[in-house]
Amino acid sequence: MAAGGTAVPCGAQPGSGASQRRGMRKDGAGDPFWPRPTCRVWMVMLLLGTCLLYCARVTVPICAVALSAHFGWDKKQSGVVLSSFFWGYCLTQIIGGHISDQIGGEKVLLLSASAWGFLTVITPLLTHISSAHLVFMTCSRFLMGLLQGVYFPSLASLLSQRVRESERAFTYSTVGTGSQFGTLVIGGAGSLLLDWYGWESVFYFSGLLTLLWVYCTCKYLLTEKELTIPMEYLTRGLSMSKQSKVPWKQLFTKAPIWAVIIAQLSTSSTFFTLLSWLPTFFKETFPESKGWVFNVVPWLVAIPTSLFSGFLSDHLINQGYKTITVRKFMQVIGSGVSSVFALCLGQTSSFCKAIVFASASVGLQTFNHSGISVNVQDLAPSCAGLLFGVGNTGGALLGVICVYLAGYLIETTGSWTSVFNLVAAVNSIGLCAFLVFGEAQRVDTDSAYIDL
Repeated sequence: MAAGGTAVPCGAQPGSGASQRRGMRKDGAGDPFWPRPTCRVWMVMLLLGTCLLYCARVTVPICAVALSAHFGWDKKQSGVVLSSFFWGYCLTQIIGGHISDQIGGEKVLLLSASAWGFLTVITPLLTHISSAHLVFMTCSRFLMGLLQGVYFPSLASLLSQRVRESERAFTYSTVGTGSQFGTLVIGGAGSLLLDWYGWESVFYFSGLLTLLWVYCTCKYLLTEKELTIPMEYLTRGLSMSKQSKVPWKQLFTKAPIWAVIIAQLSTSSTFFTLLSWLPTFFKETFPESKGWVFNVVPWLVAIPTSLFSGFLSDHLINQGYKTITVRKFMQVIGSGVSSVFALCLGQTSSFCKAIVFASASVGLQTFNHSGISVNVQDLAPSCAGLLFGVGNTGGALLGVICVYLAGYLIETTGSWTSVFNLVAAVNSIGLCAFLVFGEAQRVDTDSAYIDL
């Protein structure tokens, strides 16, 4: 009789809206998944949203040299400003994922985007008022981290609930290209704006585009009812009652959960390290080079590689290969092979070779989108947002350490090789954990709620 029962997903109270939506998926009473045309429209809009997320996030790294010269910061002070983002980023991951699992990821995404877009626009204005520029920019980056911390957990929650498993890797990989596309846009347009109009224009450009995206998404993709958040839903999302709370003991005694979390925090922290320091590396190592080249080419290469990884992953699974085998294969490329090119980057004195190595390292990292990023949804689709938040919290905390440590290593050793050695070492730890303990079977059902 138990075989015919319905297992309530973790974090969902029996009878709750979240439980009912996921129950429809399993028992056939309804279809919560987007139709393919709707899914494609949302995929494009979420790609643009991710693009603008990174446009706002990378404004300070792109302007780091100009800001340091303008305010008189040294490398350690720049490292403090750059790393402060991750202190805020790690604090809202779990709560953002949990609320998204309860009330819908799209609502959380739009609220946070409105806030960080506005903050980006007003940052240059407020720097002219404050005299404590280091303190203000550090606080501003911390707040930016708080606001952007909910984005990817909310995205994981939204896609796990609305996109079919057979299309999930390609959808997530396509949306994930927004991170490279956004870095590309702000790297190209931002570098030109920086040269022509100063660092303030980069902030205005990014913030205003974000606010425009929020307006268009609300107007054309969501109804007024969908934009409304009933207080009872919000209260349920914020609460962790005994009956509805996530069974932490059940989840965190599973080796695959720990494997994907360790791999995720490793890849996230190394990506943040490269994102924060690559512009400075090229500017100092090759001072005669053009900013639009090294700020554009690596992220331009990453777009087709991310799309290809998603297509290849779904294709291999549809051809009959085991899901976990495909996920591990993608991760070997995303963490292992990309680290080899990062090591090469620290050994070359040729600008052309440095561009090739940086492009290969950043491009191949996108295979992580079809590895650990969707493996979270394989393991626990009902609470993917919350678990993704747990992994990203660890990644943000390690990112704080790695970004600051990178600045410290550069300042004390005068060599960039140590930074790329750090990237490779951290990636190797996460890759080994995932290869040994990674799985793809669901672990998010609570036997206590089986209807006999």
